Amino acid sequence: MSVDHRRRFHATCSVILLGLGLAAASQAADPSPIAAPAADRLRHAGSETANWLTHGRTYDEQRFSPLDQINSGNVQDLGLTWFYDLDTNRGQESTPLVVDGVLYATTAWSKVVALDAATGKPLWSYDPKVPGSFGYKACCDVVNRGAAYDDGRIFFGTVDGRLIALDAKTGALLWSVVTVDQSKPYTISGAPQVFHGKVVIGNGGADYGVRGYVTAYDQSSGRPLWRFYLVPGDPHKKDHAVSDEVLERLARPTWFGSDYVRSGGGGTAWDALVYDPELNQLYIGVGNGSPDNRRMRSLDQGDNLFLGSIVALDPDSGKYLWHYQETPGETWDFTSTAPMILSTQNIGGVDHKVIFHAPKNGFFYVIDRIDGKLLSAEKFAPANWADHIDLSTGRPVETPGARYKDKAFLATVAGAGAHSWQPMAFSPKTNLVYLPVQLLPSLYEDQKPFTFHPGRWNLGYDLMTLPLPSDKATRQQIVAGLKGWLSAWDPVAQREVWRADHGGPWNGGVLATSGDLVFQGTANATFEAYDAAKGGKLWSFETQSGVMAGPVAYSVAGQQYIAVLVGSGGAVPLALPAFGGPEPQPNGRVMAFKLGGRASLPPFSPVIPQPNPPSTSAGARQIERGRILYGENCAACHGVGTWSSGVLPDLRRSAALTDGNAWEKIVLQGALQARGMVSFKAFLTASNIEDIRSYVGSEAQALVSDRSQP
Repeated sequence: MSVDHRRRFHATCSVILLGLGLAAASQAADPSPIAAPAADRLRHAGSETANWLTHGRTYDEQRFSPLDQINSGNVQDLGLTWFYDLDTNRGQESTPLVVDGVLYATTAWSKVVALDAATGKPLWSYDPKVPGSFGYKACCDVVNRGAAYDDGRIFFGTVDGRLIALDAKTGALLWSVVTVDQSKPYTISGAPQVFHGKVVIGNGGADYGVRGYVTAYDQSSGRPLWRFYLVPGDPHKKDHAVSDEVLERLARPTWFGSDYVRSGGGGTAWDALVYDPELNQLYIGVGNGSPDNRRMRSLDQGDNLFLGSIVALDPDSGKYLWHYQETPGETWDFTSTAPMILSTQNIGGVDHKVIFHAPKNGFFYVIDRIDGKLLSAEKFAPANWADHIDLSTGRPVETPGARYKDKAFLATVAGAGAHSWQPMAFSPKTNLVYLPVQLLPSLYEDQKPFTFHPGRWNLGYDLMTLPLPSDKATRQQIVAGLKGWLSAWDPVAQREVWRADHGGPWNGGVLATSGDLVFQGTANATFEAYDAAKGGKLWSFETQSGVMAGPVAYSVAGQQYIAVLVGSGGAVPLALPAFGGPEPQPNGRVMAFKLGGRASLPPFSPVIPQPNPPSTSAGARQIERGRILYGENCAACHGVGTWSSGVLPDLRRSAALTDGNAWEKIVLQGALQARGMVSFKAFLTASNIEDIRSYVGSEAQALVSDRSQP
């Protein structure tokens, strides 16, 4: 898959769901001279207990704060102390940084805000003015997962593929570089990684047909230093990149045919860039193939390196060091882009420097980070695509039929992943990993016929086009099958110690603290604290919108705070049908909590527009054509089966539904392109969009007739 994917929904008798050359630097102005990077500060970030200097607080990405002023004995006194309203209800996935009393957060549409960390007072903001048309290229909403800080600079990526450096004090632009071919469906949603005066960024877009890579740039100027491609390209063309030799030696022999050259192959690194200062290694989590289905990508043959792998590079030169492939011959959108945690653990009486990794495929891996050797792997979710991982070979023992070659396969863990981009945390006090888990089954079946369409989803299997059940009982049964929970996982014993069920289909990132607490947000619009050792819920706060992002802990003037970005959206929330009824979502917020906090959120009373069916009804054949077209073109954003989640408009309630001319201006002519609703002229005809309108109109009429529907 590529960036966390909002594309896996289907329903049968059970749920089927969302499984989704080096460009020249463009200098805005010559940056003023800046001293050499303060490398020691980031290397020793763990000693700066008041700050949250990197994406995971420290280079080891453990997301553990040694602060304990807020603890299991007094967390019930925790209260909201300030909040900062954002300008959109689109998804908020950023982990903030806190540096010397200033909180920096990236937000939807790749914007950045700097706030006084004690009061929430805005200090500056920066808008890179991403064109609305790039919203279509973002498979999983216009989200951004965070920035990087080093030596007075803030670095972040944008949806349209730029890497930008700002002055941390003023927000002034220092430099901006285009790091992708913007004519292709590349996007950036992940946080950069910084070290040794370099800033490294990857990209997303594998579902749409691109070839993944990571690039290192000079922090002072934005000058490109090295690039590593993660899958082989055209054998008749040289990349002139540091990856050339290893791709020809190791990767190309694992790919077959030539279809992957046309489709890009995938392998985007859209999250999980981890620097290891102990070993001076850079670890890259690699995404899914393009197309997802290996039969349409590689003649149903080969491991297809480096898809579904962790790849270790020399961070200074970009030279390949080692790899471990978690999902050979990836064909389910099982990316390896989930966050990694670095640790040292005694396993079998021997100390090992390890990576903890819990990717989409449902297995928890413990990998020796010196050489990539697999030490252990066990299921943390009931994944039925494989029975176990053979420790002698490091390869999965797959379930017969899991590759859906001859017939459909209903996967308990599918493309949405048992765990995706949501950050997990590790506490050295309990030696437990706190892991957000979700169970979102999906049906895999070959797409017949399959035709590659540049710039559109190219999965190789059908999704979101089967009719959803109309009866209430079946819908309730589907809802019961969608689950999410917080798992406390012992990475040495490879077992779950405790679990907190959320009763929702997904849940947010995690923070562990020395106060014996674990913080996490949920899809049910709550922010919660748990006992780190035992798992009991100790505190909860209603946030008015789902919480996906990773929380942080910091202190200012001796006062500890917990902060988190709030705002539903992203892959699963956009595509997931709102079986209980779509409620418009409030704009996102940054929220901060402290002991004795007394702030409160303003009341939010969503108004749901009435359904707006056309006065004339279409024929059954036209409605059926429209249903298929809606599933292929609209469902990922506006909800499977027209059942909107409430983040983006419910088309059954659209004022344009009864006006064919207005409908055409929006869908074909791009009247709302500035808001992310691009023109579909390249993909649909006027007749096609009228078919879609007929289908949505029929669903609007059904909503009028049957109030038990959402």
